[in-house]
Amino acid sequence: MRSAQLTIDPAFTIGPADRRIFGSFVEHMGRCVYGGVYEPGHPQADGRGLRRDVLALTRELGVSVVRYPGGNFVSGYRWEDGVGPVGDRPRRLDLAWKTIETNAFGLNEFMTWADEAGVEPMMAVNLGTRGVQEACDLLEYTNHPGGTQLSDLRRKHGVEQPYGVRLWCLGNELDGPWQVGHKTADEYGRLAAETARAMKLVDPSISLVACGSSNRQMPTFASWEATVLEHTYEHVDYISAHTYYDPSDGDRASILASAVDMDAFITDVVATADHVAARQRQRRKLKISFDEWNVWYQSRLRADLDRRGWVEAPALIEDDFTAVDAVVVGDLLITLLRHADRVGVACQAQLANVIAPIRTRTGGPAWRQSIFHPFALTARYARGTVLRTEPVSPDYDTSRYGPVPALDTVAVHDEEAGELVVFAVNRSAEDLPLALDLRGLPGLRAVEHLGLAAGDDPEAINTEAEPDRVTPRALPTPTTDGGRCSVRLPAVSWNVLRFTSRL
Repeated sequence: MRSAQLTIDPAFTIGPADRRIFGSFVEHMGRCVYGGVYEPGHPQADGRGLRRDVLALTRELGVSVVRYPGGNFVSGYRWEDGVGPVGDRPRRLDLAWKTIETNAFGLNEFMTWADEAGVEPMMAVNLGTRGVQEACDLLEYTNHPGGTQLSDLRRKHGVEQPYGVRLWCLGNELDGPWQVGHKTADEYGRLAAETARAMKLVDPSISLVACGSSNRQMPTFASWEATVLEHTYEHVDYISAHTYYDPSDGDRASILASAVDMDAFITDVVATADHVAARQRQRRKLKISFDEWNVWYQSRLRADLDRRGWVEAPALIEDDFTAVDAVVVGDLLITLLRHADRVGVACQAQLANVIAPIRTRTGGPAWRQSIFHPFALTARYARGTVLRTEPVSPDYDTSRYGPVPALDTVAVHDEEAGELVVFAVNRSAEDLPLALDLRGLPGLRAVEHLGLAAGDDPEAINTEAEPDRVTPRALPTPTTDGGRCSVRLPAVSWNVLRFTSRL
């Protein structure tokens, strides 16, 4: 039987495990908002229409930051539609998802929800159909204390204190021809730079995200980033990255290796940003906001859009995620952590119903999808400093990426708590014995091995009737002897290995 080895030493650090890596995304799309986080009249809704069962699951998921209100939706959105008395708000055509937007849920409702959920808001401004002035107006309404027209309007709407939103996205996916207000890199770069400069005059404390490519397969990938950053580098703090991995073709070996592509994507964007920095003699290193990522059965979206007319909050891409999908999501989280020195924000898309870890039935219960679990456990245990791991692993073959290591890992060391957590994925279709060399961290003993294995039932999903069919299970805790530890990783599995030096 093939085996793997892993060496971990606390001297080889990557960076802190930033809590903002565990972000999510709420867009006015499908039933993410209406019927997801917000459903007045639901048995679990509070007096403001917020679903308490979804709030509880959001807290359990460990979400740190939530991006709002889009996504494609933001490129045609007028933020003023979503403030003030609900009865006075206009109904609009949403061109992004071909739906009717009631605006019953808007900025202040989202901020109330974010406070209840204990998450940091990450706001996006419309640079598709709008520009500098509208972005500054939204920032003034949101963050200025008072004494101006828009800050006093917020106070009139019942919000006395400013929200103090610190993270702002300068539009969304404007490289994509599907985007309302699609632009060339030069057009967007100039607009983003002017918007960034003006917004920081309104509030110098904010951090800004420039739009990177919508995905790595875009024909303008890398050249888009280079051109945009030539305009914006000195004004922004992050460049965004988006990617989704589609299992629809049934190529399980390749979908399990999706993190190989994400890893290359991050490396390419970092190299492009650093090239611009060198050209401009910039000493500051730009970070990546990976603010859309997930598994997504994308072939289902067109059918969802084509089979109906203009309606309110239709069910869109409410994918049922399998056990294999959960292993892939766990591996993508490993990749984000492994780049903790350059990935400062990440948002899984989306939070509820729309390709989401949380599913709901209108008027009924909420439940955890399979992909909920690797996110929740990684957010819970990845605290401290991310360490470089040195795995030696056998390969397996994929049609999409060629030979790929069967083992993928990252380790997080919490020196103060005396804990080490190793996250490990076995992508191969057979069990993988793993030998860990922990001599650089003397005194550790294993206290827990959790595994989410897809090998026995790869197509298993969680449903309303069976909400816990796919969930991590306790596996035999390995013994540690003289700084060495041996463990067996089940076939096609995501694993958490916890060690402590405390008695």
